[in-house]
Amino acid sequence: MAVRSALPWPFRWAMLAIVLGFCAAIGLWAFEFGKDIAGLEKGSKDELMQLRANAAALQAEMATLKAERDKAQSIANTADTLVTAEKASQEKLIAQVKQLEADNRTLRDDLGFFEKLIPSGGTEGVAIRGLQAELISPTTLKWQALVMQAGRNTQEFAGRLEITLVGTANGKAWTASLPDGAMSIKLKQYGRLEGEFQLPPQTVVKSVSARVLEGATVRATQTLKL
Repeated sequence: MAVRSALPWPFRWAMLAIVLGFCAAIGLWAFEFGKDIAGLEKGSKDELMQLRANAAALQAEMATLKAERDKAQSIANTADTLVTAEKASQEKLIAQVKQLEADNRTLRDDLGFFEKLIPSGGTEGVAIRGLQAELISPTTLKWQALVMQAGRNTQEFAGRLEITLVGTANGKAWTASLPDGAMSIKLKQYGRLEGEFQLPPQTVVKSVSARVLEGATVRATQTLKL
């Protein structure tokens, strides 16, 4: 024989209702807790999105600043290029002016040369019509001589040109001729001869003499005082 305890049905329904209410309360709590967690995640996502937006804005600003910097650098490079070009133009103009001055001196020399070709009173024979000398450096003297043979139907002249320098060296008398001796010359009407003479240190040239020789005969002579 078994003894069973039995609860009345109303009590059972009450117990079931309590259990169901408790489960519902737990479910509601879990729902609210989940909402709170979801809210945190949403806030974190919103903050992350905001940070990303700020980073993108910062990158855009950096790109703008970089573009402005590149533009400023380009302007600076252009300005440097213009300054360099202007400087090059000025140097070119200076070089052209110097060249024009040199050409002008050459023209003056040529003018003097051709003026010396004009006969001076019908003198015939070989003559030295122009002798020039100048120091182009403290130890270098440049000389130039124009030898002419006046007259019509003249024969070719063959001879030698001697150049002699007179002065002082270290306070003492000094005389020198061309290192290679007299220069051979051949001319029909005129010939221009020139050269450079290297002077010893502390030398002062006082005169330059030129002589035209035909064999042992002196055909023309001229002396230039410095």
